[in-house]
Amino acid sequence: MLLLVEPLSLDEAFLDVTGSELLFGPSAEIGRQIKQRIREELRLTASVGVATNKFVAKIASALQKPDGFVVVEPGEIQAFLDPLPVGRLWGIGKVTGQVFEQLSVRTIGQLRQMPLATLNDLFGASGAHYWQLAHGIDDRQVVPDRKAKSISNETTFAEEISDMEVLRAWLVELVEQVARRMRQHDIKGRTVELKVRFADFQTITRSMTLTESTSSTRELLDAGVELLTKHLPARHRPIRLLGFGVSKLGDSGKAQLTLFDQPDRKRHQELDRVADQITEKFGKLAIRRGTRLEKSDE
Repeated sequence: MLLLVEPLSLDEAFLDVTGSELLFGPSAEIGRQIKQRIREELRLTASVGVATNKFVAKIASALQKPDGFVVVEPGEIQAFLDPLPVGRLWGIGKVTGQVFEQLSVRTIGQLRQMPLATLNDLFGASGAHYWQLAHGIDDRQVVPDRKAKSISNETTFAEEISDMEVLRAWLVELVEQVARRMRQHDIKGRTVELKVRFADFQTITRSMTLTESTSSTRELLDAGVELLTKHLPARHRPIRLLGFGVSKLGDSGKAQLTLFDQPDRKRHQELDRVADQITEKFGKLAIRRGTRLEKSDE
């Protein structure tokens, strides 16, 4: 296929299929073909969002993860965007979200009804940005050959979870998937990030930067568990989404290792290597870390 591909991370990218439609059919059909090939050749699920611009396609791809397929036709963009929470707009974080909450603006459709002048008065140059996105306007082009800056994975629970041991079990699975992808691409990373969305849809992130780059499941898991157990608000609502990611990526050969933990680190590297081989041959359920609990909806 003649595609323009702009990576966002190792497992996410924008595709411009305009140059392929004469050969392979409409963009939605190309999306289905890509999704099917990923399943058949890699035995993986993938979420695909099809739209006329990056912003709408990104939202569409996220709505039905981990195995979604959402097509937003050009004439349906406003109907698609209007009911969604205003926090779906790029650039709206906790502080900006509180301003909209005070104004009783909770959906993209409600924001779209606000005059541009009012948004400019409230948010300066960002006001026009919010206004354009709320109207489904995003003129950015797909830029190929951009180096991936992070790799991440997340899961939304069927029911909110407050049990910390169950959350730790889910975190183990997320870390294993991210670490395995890093090793497949022979890269390591230094900054670990935890993403949490609570039952009231408040979303926060917590991160830490390690002293050395790593792709070790154990080392990444240790950091993730610390963020989960020690860096969330002391009293928080049950959790509906959990995500884990690694950034500050680089080639594995560039990592500087200490002299004092090499035997232990080498043992875990060997464990990772064997676990990767077993997973590749027999699937991800063939081997499980001893710290993982059985999750209620598996």
